[in-house]
Amino acid sequence: MNGLIWVGNLLGWPVIQLSGAWIAQRLPARLFEQNSWITAPRGWEREGRIYRDWMGIRRWKRLLPDGGAWFGGFAKKRIRCRDVAYLGAFLLETRRAEIAHWCMMLWLPVFFLWNPPWACAVMAGYALTANLPCIAAQRYNRIALERVLTQRREVRTL
Repeated sequence: MNGLIWVGNLLGWPVIQLSGAWIAQRLPARLFEQNSWITAPRGWEREGRIYRDWMGIRRWKRLLPDGGAWFGGFAKKRIRCRDVAYLGAFLLETRRAEIAHWCMMLWLPVFFLWNPPWACAVMAGYALTANLPCIAAQRYNRIALERVLTQRREVRTL
């Protein structure tokens, strides 16, 4: 591989990741108010056990970067209060972050245009390693937030 390919590979992903976070922050919130077919919980993850028990997400999710907060967006590292409006905004932002990470992975085939097969495998490994843990964390958080918000709404109606 020549130097230009190395530069494209080494700079390409950071540019994609940072640009994706920046663009996602500027999209209207109304786009993320409801679950889409991408963000809707699947039957096998509804209770969050797969994330909590099988993946041990509580041990490592705090180590993930919060790209949304880097660009003046909503900080999702930790819950700052228990207000229903805040929790609803947090829920919305988990959808925004998840969709952003799925979109970032869509750029993977571009790297296949100039890389040899071994480098394509490395690029695929990076794309999965950099994005799937973030997606899992957003899905886990959303399941927990939806449970809390549902309980709060039920208490209000009593």
